[in-house]
Parts: sequence; C-alpha cells; structure tokens
Amino acid sequence: MNLNTSITKVTTFLNKLTKLLIPLVAVSLLLGVIFGPSTPFVGTVYKNVTDILQMFGEDALLAFVSILIIALYLKK
Repeated sequence: MNLNTSITKVTTFLNKLTKLLIPLVAVSLLLGVIFGPSTPFVGTVYKNVTDILQMFGEDALLAFVSILIIALYLKK
C-alpha cells in the first residue's frame, strides 16, 4: 500500500464523517436556540458556538453571515 492510497482512504473517511456531523451540529444548534443552553448535549454545542462567535467581538453575527454567504457562493 503506497502513501497516495492511504491518504485517499483517510480523506474519504473524513469526508464521510463530516457529512454525518454537519447535520448533527445544525440540529443541535437549532434545538439549543429553541430549548436554551441548559438542555443536555444540545446546550453544550450551542454554548460552544456562542462562545466562538463572541470571540469575534460585537460584529460576530455580521462576520458569521458574511462567511456563510462566501461559503455558499464558493460552493456553486
């Protein structure tokens, strides 16, 4: 087995894992908004994302929306 085959297998695995985790995080964030940060597991994900956005400062929402728009444009 050469290095290229190993890298391809690892990349394939990480892509599949990412496709599985992104909807899970999205649902966790939505439930965190609905039920609040005190909800088990869901609240932890919500709190972590909130903390990350607060690190950006007061313009965190604007930065987040801008990054989302750029990502959606590049995905086309």
